[in-house]
Amino acid sequence: MLKFFSHESSYIDDGCVIGEGTKIWHFSHVMSDSRIGENCNIGQNVVISPKVILGSNVKIQNNVSVYSGVICEDDVFLGPSMVFTNILNPRSAVVRKGSYVQTLVKKGASIGANATVVCGNTIGEYALIGAGAVVTKDVLPYALLVGNPAKQIGWVSEYGHRLDFNEHKVGICPESGQEYQLENNNLKRIK
Repeated sequence: MLKFFSHESSYIDDGCVIGEGTKIWHFSHVMSDSRIGENCNIGQNVVISPKVILGSNVKIQNNVSVYSGVICEDDVFLGPSMVFTNILNPRSAVVRKGSYVQTLVKKGASIGANATVVCGNTIGEYALIGAGAVVTKDVLPYALLVGNPAKQIGWVSEYGHRLDFNEHKVGICPESGQEYQLENNNLKRIK
């Protein structure tokens, strides 16, 4: 008995590992040798390419292709129609399947609708990439980025709220009450 749900219109190739409680919706395709954690939600018209790794509780909204070379840790959110690349210099006439460049999306990060992540970059823990942003370099943990190219405009809590800082460079999440310390352009949770 399967311990995950797969809509009848989806395809799951041989060799995939899919965790308990995961749901795969309409017209999606999970390709060979992919690893998907527990309690993930794979929306409509999503492609998971070969050897992709998804942690647990990853949410992928409709119309996203997660290409080979992408790793998403636990609790990652991928917004509708966001885009990953996996080759820096693609050419139709040049086969570069052995040259995929890794992209790492760390625990708790969120990528907004229609954003693009150029391969070879790491998106730090709990970072928030705004809708339509184009990420061309590594993103710090808890950073808030918007625009094309994406630029950091602030910091967010683990709950996704923009943080304001007092004279001691401490920010408090209005929803959770968690406290964060900003020091040398790095943010860390302190309470």
